[in-house]
Amino acid sequence: MNADSQDLGTDRQPDALAAAILLAIDPAGLGGAVLRCGHGPDREAWLAHFRRLLPPATPQRRMPSGAGEAALLGGLDFAASLQVGRPVLQQGLLAQADGGVITLAMAERLPRASAALIAASLDTGEVLIERDGLGRRLPARFGLLALDEGVDEDEQVPASLRERLAFRVDEASLRGLDSLGLEAESVEQARARLPQVRVSEAMVQALCEAAQALGVDSLRGSLLALRSARASAAWDGREEVDAEDAALAARLVLAHRATRLPAPAPEQEARPEPAEAPEAPDPQPPAEAQSQPPADPPPADAGSDTNPNQNKDQDQEAEASVQDLGERLVEAAQAAIPAGLLALIAQGAAARTQGTGGGRSGALRQGLHRGRPVGARRGEPRGGARLHLLDTLRAAAPWQRLRAAAAGELPAGDRRRIHVRREDFHVARFKQRTTTTTVFVVDASGSSALHRLAEAKGAVELLLADCYVRRDRVAVLGFRGQKADLLLAPTRSLVRAKRSLAGLPGGGGTPLASALDATRGLVESLRRAGDTPVVVLLTDGRANIARDGSPGRQRANEDALASAAALRALGASSLLLDTSPQPQASAQALAQRLGAAYLPLPYADAKAMSGVVRLASGLR
Repeated sequence: MNADSQDLGTDRQPDALAAAILLAIDPAGLGGAVLRCGHGPDREAWLAHFRRLLPPATPQRRMPSGAGEAALLGGLDFAASLQVGRPVLQQGLLAQADGGVITLAMAERLPRASAALIAASLDTGEVLIERDGLGRRLPARFGLLALDEGVDEDEQVPASLRERLAFRVDEASLRGLDSLGLEAESVEQARARLPQVRVSEAMVQALCEAAQALGVDSLRGSLLALRSARASAAWDGREEVDAEDAALAARLVLAHRATRLPAPAPEQEARPEPAEAPEAPDPQPPAEAQSQPPADPPPADAGSDTNPNQNKDQDQEAEASVQDLGERLVEAAQAAIPAGLLALIAQGAAARTQGTGGGRSGALRQGLHRGRPVGARRGEPRGGARLHLLDTLRAAAPWQRLRAAAAGELPAGDRRRIHVRREDFHVARFKQRTTTTTVFVVDASGSSALHRLAEAKGAVELLLADCYVRRDRVAVLGFRGQKADLLLAPTRSLVRAKRSLAGLPGGGGTPLASALDATRGLVESLRRAGDTPVVVLLTDGRANIARDGSPGRQRANEDALASAAALRALGASSLLLDTSPQPQASAQALAQRLGAAYLPLPYADAKAMSGVVRLASGLR
């Protein structure tokens, strides 16, 4: 075993260094690694160790999270195309990194479209360019270092990339990391040895069984574990994978992909005692047997290989050996899983989220006027749309020689004009995340109104603290007597929220239909302003005031259900909190007609309500 790797894998800190070594040996085969930690000296130390292990001529590129299709794939170099009068290809970031490594900053904010392009290149090892009148295939075999700085489970690298990257390095495994005097020459020798490394069928079967026991359903996990084991054997100077290589691969590749705890091994049944030897046969065979000719003796070269019983014993021993190796790999992977994650898996709550980044609520809207630029499309600059000059020139560049010849101009070297036609126009596109506004509709009728208002007030105060970070707003609408009033217009001001709720008296009838109509008007105005509304209705659902102000439960309930259906047609997310002492059928029927999530909260407090509303807002 290589002296540099004798201590690798004894605890979680060397595992992070082992991941850097194996990834430096085979970056394209292993896909890359996710570094789940914030910017700091520990992460920079790991990156410095990894870069030092790469050969000097290895291409290294840094990719911003906002890189689009043109930057990743490449396309037309319009400046060169305008100069020579023919299409000139400009390589993108993925093709430039062929044979090297790409470092992706703020990977948790990577758009899904960009993640899909990178994933396709990781699968095929090439880049397909079919845009701007060009059609090319360029090699693009690279490893990806995804720097994930997300603060919670909602902010993660897109699942399509996590599945294709072999390793995951967290912050705990980077503390106190030591390079152990590693040198790039050792990695180059391991790279040269890697194609000759062999893997036995038993080792492959054991890795697949370990992946199945840990709930790793994707075959990519097993394939990446196999490649990691081969890289480990090459690093140690061997040409065949052994159990230690497989155990290291299980810890580094399979542990962080586990979705369940392995099933406990069944108790082996006690083997039956060997049967007593049969009695000796009669030394005098019967006459019929004596009359038959003796059987041919076995050939001289027939040894133990032709013994069926012995072959069966050997097969059983081989199967038991594979099973034992699989159990050892499962134990190695299970030891590398953090205790907290093990508890989540044991409870069946290890859900795999597809983080898209951002950590904010609110819907994404595309348009032609404002927001973050997301490229361009073919069109004319009308109605406030902005001309995308670069894409317009890029579309016109391949046709300059033909258009100049058609116009009877001088040769290419003497041209002074650029011919742009109507079909070349491109307009810019923008994407904007809308603001979420949570509308509290509070039932202030009845003797328990003061208690419900206290709960709503506490929930709004807790939500406003989050709104400062999430850039959300809150509005409060109260109803009692014969009408509904907007107590608090959409705002982020905590002082205004406290004052508006403090001034709401309790008691009187329940004009539920009027409250839902007022809520519908507020939701429509929020939609027109470009906001994403979320309605939270606090009521017991027992209306007794009709829309026209007349008393009567039957008509009041009919009007309330009709108003709920009209509000549902707007498509806003809604949540109904049943504040009665016992869950009411009227509240459940209202929630069903409203298309809202129903939650009975007879003893709700401000903290519980705040958590439920945050959950409803996060589902947008």
